[in-house]
Amino acid sequence: MSHDLHESLRDNVRILGDSLGRTIADDLGQGFVDKIETIRAHAKQGRQGDSLQQRDLIEYLRKLPEQDLLPVTRAFNQFLNLANIAEQHYRARFRRVEDYKPGSQPVLGELLKRAEQAGNSPRKLVETLANMRVELVLTAHPTEVIRRTLIQKYDAIDDCLTAIEGSEDYPERGTRAQGRLEELISQAWHTDEIRHERPTPVDEAKWGFAVIENSLWQAVPDFHRDLDNLLLDTAGERLPLDAAPIRYASWMGGDRDGNPNVTSRVTREVLLLGRWMAADLYLRDLEQLKTELSMWKANSALKAEVGDVAEPYRELLKRLLGKVESTRDWAKAELDGRNYDGGPIIETRDQLYAPLLACYRSLCDVGLDTIANGALLDTLRRVAVFGVTLTKLDLRQEASRHAQVMEELTAALNLGHYRDWDEQQRQDFLLAELDSRRPLIPRRWECSAETREVLDTFKVIAKEHAEALGTYIISMAAEPSDVLTVALLMKEAGGQVTLPIAPLFETLNDLDHAGDVIDQLLALPGYRKLMRNGQEVMIGYSDSAKDAGQLAAAWAQYRAQESLVNVCERHGVDLTLFHGRGGTVGRGGGPAHAAILSQPPGSVNGSLRVTEQGEMIRFKFGQPDIALRSMEIYACAVLEATLLPPRTPEPHWREEMDQLAKVAHAAYVGVVREDPDFVPYFRAVTPEGALGRLPLGSRPTKRRQDGGVETLRAIPWIFAWTQIRLMLPAWLGSGEAFSRRLEQPGGREVLQEMRNEWPFFGTYLDMLEMLLAKADVAISAYYEHRLVDEPSLKALGKQLRERFARLEEAVLDILQQDALLENTPLIRQAIDVRNPYIDPLHGLQAELLQRNRDADGAISADLSRALMVTMAGIAAGLRNTG
Repeated sequence: MSHDLHESLRDNVRILGDSLGRTIADDLGQGFVDKIETIRAHAKQGRQGDSLQQRDLIEYLRKLPEQDLLPVTRAFNQFLNLANIAEQHYRARFRRVEDYKPGSQPVLGELLKRAEQAGNSPRKLVETLANMRVELVLTAHPTEVIRRTLIQKYDAIDDCLTAIEGSEDYPERGTRAQGRLEELISQAWHTDEIRHERPTPVDEAKWGFAVIENSLWQAVPDFHRDLDNLLLDTAGERLPLDAAPIRYASWMGGDRDGNPNVTSRVTREVLLLGRWMAADLYLRDLEQLKTELSMWKANSALKAEVGDVAEPYRELLKRLLGKVESTRDWAKAELDGRNYDGGPIIETRDQLYAPLLACYRSLCDVGLDTIANGALLDTLRRVAVFGVTLTKLDLRQEASRHAQVMEELTAALNLGHYRDWDEQQRQDFLLAELDSRRPLIPRRWECSAETREVLDTFKVIAKEHAEALGTYIISMAAEPSDVLTVALLMKEAGGQVTLPIAPLFETLNDLDHAGDVIDQLLALPGYRKLMRNGQEVMIGYSDSAKDAGQLAAAWAQYRAQESLVNVCERHGVDLTLFHGRGGTVGRGGGPAHAAILSQPPGSVNGSLRVTEQGEMIRFKFGQPDIALRSMEIYACAVLEATLLPPRTPEPHWREEMDQLAKVAHAAYVGVVREDPDFVPYFRAVTPEGALGRLPLGSRPTKRRQDGGVETLRAIPWIFAWTQIRLMLPAWLGSGEAFSRRLEQPGGREVLQEMRNEWPFFGTYLDMLEMLLAKADVAISAYYEHRLVDEPSLKALGKQLRERFARLEEAVLDILQQDALLENTPLIRQAIDVRNPYIDPLHGLQAELLQRNRDADGAISADLSRALMVTMAGIAAGLRNTG
């Protein structure tokens, strides 16, 4: 990494920090800024090993007047957000950087050359990219803490940095940009960073559509244009016009798993919003095309379509504009609950695509290729990717909710009790009903409100065009009957739409049996008729890690994928794996390129679905340049995994992983499930209790409001541990597994062999190394010191920190390093730069949590808000928090 790149990042951090300092001085006076600087200096010196400064920091924070606590937390939170802007800007400007490891992220051009050298013909490269189906599924995120109004200001600040960097020869432009930067930072400082109300599922969907409008709408045609240029150089041809290697789907407004706020009415509203916004965006494109395509030369097909007119392209576009305007008006009327009495509307992708294609072919036929491959091609690419709905909306519901419908139905029809039947009885009944021509559900059936809601959701599916909807996902799926039930309910709703049905295997036990379940399903002739030779399966990362610990879960996910690939090959069925990854290591997070190449051979065969969640959507797709790079990374990784798949793991590596996972799982369960002090410790030392009051996502933080850790959702579970820097879910158990193996003969050698030669294991260690570097047991010890009284709980905390230390020692031993992140200095630098700003937030959070508990949750509104701001600031500083 060149010295200049480091300087660029540092300069921008300094520019933003200085501007924030001036803004705070204007608001609260220079004396307050001096307090902030004193706190930062104590934190910085404490980080350099000065224990006296660490004590001074804590004392200084505890003596702050109550009226200073909120502005102090806000100052540090704001700086961390500005540091993130500088880093995002840096990544967008220097595209080769994704995980700050020089050379680790190939650009597409280099990969195409490598694939060609490995014996793949230019035609094979074009075909593979043309047939590639990568679907990025945008999901809402309960730990996305930054308000949309602030995100918009942060994007504008990024634009100012670009203007300042490009103003060397135009100093007056630099001065204007600096003035605008000061204005935006002042706006951000004077804006409340914490929402006062939880977003609704519709709010979340609007946020997802805004990412498309503000970033992806530009990035998608840019990505295809770059891809076309590469293919023209490599293979002498463009990507086919209707090819869309990377598409977008969404869970926002469709994911009802444990979220009572997502109803059939919400799903219908979100679908209509997608139609409205798509029409609005295409209108802008079509107006531009109508202005630009003023040519008179046209082929006979276009002339036959529009008649003998002077400007045939404008004539066709004028007609299309009218239909798209009608579509927007129709969607608005539906949203408003009004009757629509306008003209014909656009219902399908092809109705929009065909007229544009006619223009394109005509221009090419009359020799105007340069014009055809300009703005018109960009719009065709958008239609291929976004269709007329912007995203395909997935739906997700728990298996138990479908079983409840069947239980009520069989009881009402005097057929027995579905819940008492064994799996074979359930399958026989469901297959018979799937084959039956008569309806099963009585027309005037009076069922429970929960069952009515499930049935109403299937009615929404029945009334939609298939291209508006993605996959129906069944969470906590465990048996073939879970899939057959959804197929039956879809049939009973009476529509023409049959969505792909994806069981989601997310506990350790379910992952271990995933292959068997799909094998049983595919062996059922009645099911094969329904599924049209394609099977989608979702692999759960967060719940499996929460259930079993990260190491055991990662190995279970790998083995489940291998099993599913083998089963589907044997049955002659195309498999699409859907990865439910989150932003953190504890939820399968990490650089996308490395993660995809670490999957089992054959599991990424030109197709892949993967979730992109809240904060990671912003970090990967929130700005056009970053989005362009993220799409390139996905395309690269899937192309490489398809044409140059990783090697099959050696048998002795499998044996090693089996043993490591066994030891790690036992150690994890021994603490989380079996130690009676664990849940009380978790509740006492983390801000989990206060987290429920933070108005983040639309979904409750718990699946049930009673019970212990098992009822907590995986995201807030990880968020709570991240806040105190212990990151426990992502490493607990791994230390015992690695330490034990290193003590045995040949252990070090085989672990190093796996690290160097097996992408799955190498990627796992890289993620663990980054996580260990972000964790800080001294900070978690301070939370314990401040918040925990009972000796037995303190003893558990001490034991957890000792386990962490053993793991760090073991990882460094395997990596043959003296310190963490030796080979990724920029990640190390990013962490080091942030720590002096995060440390005071930790100190303040522990103090505020204690005051909150002393007051039995009745602290003042300002202190409550300060507590929330500490959570937001720590999340911003550590980035991949949930």
